[in-house]
Formats: sequence, structure tokens, C-alpha cells
Amino acid sequence: MQTTPGTDGRDTDPATGRERPVPPPNRASRLTTLPAATRQVVIVTGTGYSTTYATLETFHRAGGHWVPVSAPLPARLGAKGFSDHHTEGVATTPTGVYSFGPTMYGIAADPGVRFPYHRVVTNDWWNENPDSPAYNTFQHSSTNPGGYSEALWREVPAYTHFAVITYNMPPNVAKPVPDAGSGIFLHEFSTPAGGPTAGCVSLSHADLVSVLRWLDPRHAPRIVICPAANLGRY
Repeated sequence: MQTTPGTDGRDTDPATGRERPVPPPNRASRLTTLPAATRQVVIVTGTGYSTTYATLETFHRAGGHWVPVSAPLPARLGAKGFSDHHTEGVATTPTGVYSFGPTMYGIAADPGVRFPYHRVVTNDWWNENPDSPAYNTFQHSSTNPGGYSEALWREVPAYTHFAVITYNMPPNVAKPVPDAGSGIFLHEFSTPAGGPTAGCVSLSHADLVSVLRWLDPRHAPRIVICPAANLGRY
């Protein structure tokens, strides 16, 4: 529903003529490059490029404004912080705006997500071999695809459940670029106390499940990842 901004911090709904208060500015309201169809956004920010600690926030679009969904959630980043130019094998978390892959995955059963869900089995890999034509894709194979490829079924508890962040894959790029990086996920902490990742974004089990259940492909969700000072880029 479209609304007409007022001059006193309120909106007038053209359908009813009633005024509504305008939500106070938040991090989502600073974003300018999200697709028009996007109605959910996840924002992951940290204090600078070198930090391995982050805050994850969720927002939904309502009445023409971004409204917070949850309290800020503690998250972890790559062991070498953020990077604007992530490369394969370097433990940085790539900055930018990304979609979520069309399928969510996990070693455990579907926790009730709205995306299609694949329960990981033995010989399910994420191909992280830059020389492979299947680079940066899910692959079921009896042999290791090579390179930094991950045996998904062995990554306990990190891959109990996870969503794919579409870094270096469609729709962000038409085809994965060799050596530009692969296997960037939103997943569970690797240890109970957290810990830096190899480039992914991680959350506690409870927080991750809450976010994954909330994400809805009908709302074209996006995830924005960057130092807090750089949100204006996106």
C-alpha cells in the first residue's frame, strides 16, 4: 500500500485518508539500491574492515517504510574481517548486496523454512574448486570436487542449517568467476561460543533458525554485508 509522506513525521494513507506515524530512521532506511520488489532485508554490519564480530538485523517493508523485525543479533564474520575484493581461500567476508539461494540446506531436518529445503546426506559437497566447471555450486558426488570444496555432511554443528548467500553466483553474476570466492553461507556458530568463520556469516542456533524461518522467497529478500560506515554505498 502506498502512503504519502506528511510534514510532521506522519504519513497519510491515500486509500483511507488516515494518518500513520513514520517509523524513525534505521539502517534499512539508509539503503538506496535494493530492488523494488524486496520486502525483507537482512543487514550485517561491523565496526570496521578488520573486525570478526558483527551485528545482524532484520527489517520488513510496510507502508512504504522499513520496520525492524527483531532485536540486533550477535554474529561472526571471517577471520580476516570484511573485504571488498574477496578471493578464494582467504578468510574474509565479502561486502555487498546479495540474494539468498533458491534452496536452503542442513544436516538436520527442515526446521520449518519457507524456501525449498534439502537435507544434506553423505557425498553432498559445495564445489569450491576454481578449475571445475561446477565451481561455487552444490554437488552430490562420490569423489571430492577438489580445491577447497567442503564435505557439507561433516560440518557439524556449522551446517546444521544454512542459507546460501549469492556471492559470486547468480543473480549477482551470470557465472561464478574462478578464484573470486565460493561457499559463502549464513550458518550456525561452529562452536558454542561462536568464533570467526572462513568467510561466512554465522549466528547462534536459535537466532539462525529464527531468521531462516522468517525469510520468504515471495518477498525477494536481500542481505547487505559491510562495515556500518559503508551502508550508504548500498
